[in-house]
Amino acid sequence: MLSGLHVSNYILIDSLDIQFPEGLIIITGETGAGKSILLGALSLVLGAKADAGVVGPHAENCVVEASFATEKDEALCRILRENDIPFEDGELVLRRVVSRSGRSRCFAADEPVSVAVLQELSTCLVDIHSQHQTLQLSDARFRLDALDLQAGNKELRSRCADAWARLQSSRKALETLQNQRSTLLREREYNAAQFEQLNQAHLQDGELEELEAEQKQLAHAEEIKETLCSAEALFNPEEEMGLPLSQRLREAEKLLEKAGRYVPSLSPLVQRIQSTRLELDDIEAEIDAANGSTEVSPERLAWVEDRLGTLYGLLKKHGVSTLPELIALRDRLDSLLQEADNLDQREQELEKAVAQAQEAYDQSAEALHRKRMDAAGPFAEALQQQLRELELDHAVFLVSVEAATPDAQGKDSVNFLFSASGQRPADVAKAASGGELSRIMLSLKAQMARHTQMPTLVFDEIDTGVSGSAADKMGSLVCRMGAHMQVFAITHLPQVAAKGQAHYLVSKSNDVTSIRLLDREGRVREIARMLSGSTITEAAVANAKSLLA
Repeated sequence: MLSGLHVSNYILIDSLDIQFPEGLIIITGETGAGKSILLGALSLVLGAKADAGVVGPHAENCVVEASFATEKDEALCRILRENDIPFEDGELVLRRVVSRSGRSRCFAADEPVSVAVLQELSTCLVDIHSQHQTLQLSDARFRLDALDLQAGNKELRSRCADAWARLQSSRKALETLQNQRSTLLREREYNAAQFEQLNQAHLQDGELEELEAEQKQLAHAEEIKETLCSAEALFNPEEEMGLPLSQRLREAEKLLEKAGRYVPSLSPLVQRIQSTRLELDDIEAEIDAANGSTEVSPERLAWVEDRLGTLYGLLKKHGVSTLPELIALRDRLDSLLQEADNLDQREQELEKAVAQAQEAYDQSAEALHRKRMDAAGPFAEALQQQLRELELDHAVFLVSVEAATPDAQGKDSVNFLFSASGQRPADVAKAASGGELSRIMLSLKAQMARHTQMPTLVFDEIDTGVSGSAADKMGSLVCRMGAHMQVFAITHLPQVAAKGQAHYLVSKSNDVTSIRLLDREGRVREIARMLSGSTITEAAVANAKSLLA
């Protein structure tokens, strides 16, 4: 239940710090005193839209803080656990801070949270019903929810929603695969031709670089051989040009060796010439080998250039710059062709999954339909009886369950039919007057409250359009609800105001709204004011005491 509310600098509320008891709590005040402002502050801390207009003139921020004394409800604990919000001692404090820029910060148990988390928490803490919510009677989802609460369909609806989600997921997967398969089949012939061309090319990583090097060598083979022959000639000149270079070095080696017998410093030169001669012999051998391996082959050159032309053409055709990219494209085309071959089996598997999901959904939807049909009669009868107790003596209320487009809630739509005279029931939103709609909504809320286990319910002038003994009976119904839960009733009717265990008066002075708990004398005067207007008569006071008695 809502145990306390602290408001600071919210519109016309300068500062407010108030505690609330259990049971039925009455809130009254003159028109324009600020009852809607108080409700707006509560709505703000429960996740309602915020803007800079809610910030009052006395500070840069407005702060609304609500304290809830609550048991460890399963749904509430799940939300707290999923958002890492601590929960101790059965008390949960929500806080909302709004700045003049319109930006807001939200807290739960002093932990920063999003507005969405506040909104989710509010579904477990407070149900606010305003006079305009009679429009919910036109809402197909509201009607369905009301009947399902009566039927106890929470778990079954959850199973149906899960089955629907699986069905939709399977259908989407099948549709995606069928579209993919259709695309692959349309492109299969083209992909097959592309793959065949690349596959026939026998692509090898590194081949392009090797061929380019070989082409360069073959294209200049004659020049290379001529150069190598000239180099060899320098090592072995013709006879008229003197001895070969190696032989000359050998002779120089012998001469220095001979001289070294007398000049020891020349001995190292012998070793150096010997090393140089051996190195030159190796060089000469390598030149000879290179000359021997250099082949002048116009046929090989033509083949290499043709192969290069093929590879360059494939690179250009497929818009890639390297051979590895071309190989990757070939492999990807191969995978696409294999994938097209495997899609038939995958499609069969998905069709089977869709059929199984459809069967599971149909079973859940049918079970929901049966329970709704079973609950519709007792639900309508209970509401009809409640309406007749609220002085709609001839009222007829019917609940019809009809086939609807399948969705996560099943295959049903629920209609509420009403007639105040008992003849020709029609759509309740069209057949009921304002006062009748108020009594219907109150009766619905009373029925739904038995099943929701909502700790706090707020009625904002739900008694609009009702007066006299009907108002008294509405007050009695609200009072009975307050025996099992915390109920706030914002009202203009003295018959309702006299029912509460606690009565708070909202007033405005110098454009500042305040609220205070009334004692017995204060309640008498406030109810007398509601009965007689601005001038309180003795008769009104006597009537107020009678109502309170």
